[in-house]
Amino acid sequence: MRTLGHITAMPLLPEPLSGLKELAYNLWWSWNPEAAELFQEIDPSLWKRFRGNPVKLLLEADPGRLEGLAATSYPARVGAVVEALRAYLREREEKQGPLVAYFSAEYGFHSSLPIYSGGLGVLAGDHVKAASDLGLNLVGVGIFYHEGYFHQRLSPEGVQVEVYETLHPEELPLYPVQDREGRPLRVGVEFPGRTLWLSAYRVQVGAVPVYLLTANLPENAPEDRAITARLYAPGLEMRIQQELVLGLGGVRLLRALGLAPEVFHMNEGHSAFLGLERVRELVAEGHPFPVALELARAGALFTTHTPVPAGHDAFPLELVERYLGGFWERMGTDRETFLSLGLEEKPWGKVFSMSNLALRTSAQANGVSRLHGEVSREMFHHLWPGFLREEVPIGHVTNGVHTWTFLHPRLRRHYAEVFGPEWRKRPEDPETWKVEALGEEFWQIHKDLRAELVREVRTRLYEQRRRNGESPSRLREAEKVLDPEALTIGFARRFATYKRAVLLFKDPERLRRLLHGHYPIQFVFAGKAHPKDEPGKAYLQELFAKIREYGLEDRMVVLEDYDMYLARVLVHGSDVWLNTPRRPMEASGTSGMKAALNGALNLSVLDGWWAEAYNGKNGFAIGDERVYESEEAQDMADAQALYDVLEFEVLPLFYAKGPEGYSSGWLSMVHESLRTVGPRYSAARMVGDYLEIYRRGGAWAEAARAGQEALAAFHQALPALQGVTLRAQVPGDLTLNGVPMRVRAFLEGEVPEALRPFLEVQLVVRRSSGHLEVVPMRPGPEGYEVAYRPSRPGSYAYGVRLALRHPITGHVAWVRWA
Repeated sequence: MRTLGHITAMPLLPEPLSGLKELAYNLWWSWNPEAAELFQEIDPSLWKRFRGNPVKLLLEADPGRLEGLAATSYPARVGAVVEALRAYLREREEKQGPLVAYFSAEYGFHSSLPIYSGGLGVLAGDHVKAASDLGLNLVGVGIFYHEGYFHQRLSPEGVQVEVYETLHPEELPLYPVQDREGRPLRVGVEFPGRTLWLSAYRVQVGAVPVYLLTANLPENAPEDRAITARLYAPGLEMRIQQELVLGLGGVRLLRALGLAPEVFHMNEGHSAFLGLERVRELVAEGHPFPVALELARAGALFTTHTPVPAGHDAFPLELVERYLGGFWERMGTDRETFLSLGLEEKPWGKVFSMSNLALRTSAQANGVSRLHGEVSREMFHHLWPGFLREEVPIGHVTNGVHTWTFLHPRLRRHYAEVFGPEWRKRPEDPETWKVEALGEEFWQIHKDLRAELVREVRTRLYEQRRRNGESPSRLREAEKVLDPEALTIGFARRFATYKRAVLLFKDPERLRRLLHGHYPIQFVFAGKAHPKDEPGKAYLQELFAKIREYGLEDRMVVLEDYDMYLARVLVHGSDVWLNTPRRPMEASGTSGMKAALNGALNLSVLDGWWAEAYNGKNGFAIGDERVYESEEAQDMADAQALYDVLEFEVLPLFYAKGPEGYSSGWLSMVHESLRTVGPRYSAARMVGDYLEIYRRGGAWAEAARAGQEALAAFHQALPALQGVTLRAQVPGDLTLNGVPMRVRAFLEGEVPEALRPFLEVQLVVRRSSGHLEVVPMRPGPEGYEVAYRPSRPGSYAYGVRLALRHPITGHVAWVRWA
């Protein structure tokens, strides 16, 4: 047949079940078990086959089955859940905070919408869900990848094969975005010699709309339609095209929808081109470039997730000029100033860094854990010459996870009974986690979930081996792997070399003694390597080879196609969650938070979130916080520490079972883990922290608009500071015996009137322990002076500087040392 078009016939649901469609098109169902159970009940096998996609389920469900359900008590349950959704939305009609546009290259909402690769996307999904729960005034912007992210197939030797499948938007909970006349909305982005046309779909996530851009339109050439086909498609040119779609196209889409966000939040640097588009808009309104840049910066926030330089996107200058040549003229500036916004010096030459661009066009920035904030300030210190590292304006908001997405429904109901009704309303409040009352019933649920994990592992492993054509004996062995009563350790994450999935095999003989010792122990691994990460793929093969070489296939299993569904199975059923990154390369990590919610204990290197969460009583630490001279020395030390913790702490404590059938010491540690991790590392707490940042950004944006004349005068006067010098009169090295040190400083040169209110002369004192004190010096008859005495004994270094504060944020924006 010569195909002329396609038809999607939507189901005509029996009237009593009509509310199912309303539920299917709002992802609220994905974190409300009663809603998900309604869909699963229609056809459990189809539900699993379609990865829990309710739209596809309704398209394929047997009409007779639906008619049969309509004649039971099922419609009453549908009505109750639909009313719960409507009540949820009514309670959030009045929004909190300024309008925020949240940009992310990937979103992990649910396994049925595979437009995410891993932690970054799942974090973005959790951010949006928590923003909905808290009633934030937020919209999301991303890309609809019509081939999504790959499905992973593993050969018997552990070779990863990537399989892509076409996603059909009409079979997903997506609404096509239309203009006021009801036609598909279009926005354009200029590419070399052509315009790329974009449309969008809206996915409704509770009370938050998320708009997903697509270039898969008949107006575009086939090669351009492929730009939004695959998440993180290889090649620098494809990457810059996708990031122009997200940044420039995303802002233009919001404008076409009539939206004027006060705050723009960039989740990683992929969307940083939005800063250029916002400056262009402001220049078109009549603002000079320096003021337009300040206005754009005031309400912008950049969250970085990557603690290694190689993880930050950077493009050759000629590629940037090819795609954005002449854009600087529309921004009211020149080529050099334009390129300087993202310029970075690499050993091989100059590049255009998306993270540098994001930082230079944002007034606020943060890492995703306390340690990652420190690493980021060090990494980007060069962008603020003369600043102390502590003053680099990058803070941190430690990640959290969406409690209701990752907590098993049985535990959710049990916690609600034990903790009381306030817990459901305020999961971020430590007072609501009354964990001491969890006991025998909790442990029974945990045992059941471990048994479910073992069943899922056996089913998946059987299918994995069957598809690979393995022998009948190998298939029979798959049906017997693992022991539902044994201590089960989960390890699931992206297969990157720094995550060290093979650290367990550093001393194979000691590992074998552990696995064949008195206490039963078993491991379940899962994770994808990026399609272009050959070392990561080699790690997968090495893990397979070592498990087989040492005859451990009954105790160690590697599962393929890690996604959000499998992640939930693993965090629900594991006793211990293992994480072995090479410190300090884990920015945050969130899988351990999800496991802790479900009663697992973390066993992790003190990196990312665990470096601030671990208190000695809520889980286990691998090694310490020392820095090693080489990766090999670090790997060996961490491996020995891992074996020691397993042998002398984890296993004896877990198996110290009393007459009730579990270890009271282990349960006490689980209590402490739930008490400390559950509230603090929830997405509700995380997004609450971001709400304060959004409010500050909104206030700064308003102040910048109101103070445009002062901003213009400030920038016009700024070059004159180059002619101002600072001379200090200090005693040099000095021993103080209760008498203060006297310091004087003198400005030489004329300070413009527009800068004087923002200028300070400061004495800066650092104790040998690292503690820093900045003391403003008082203007005197001839210069500036201060009498200073340290508050405690010790060794100190000091200096004097001229500091200029930003007129809107009040942060130090420029320094010169005497």
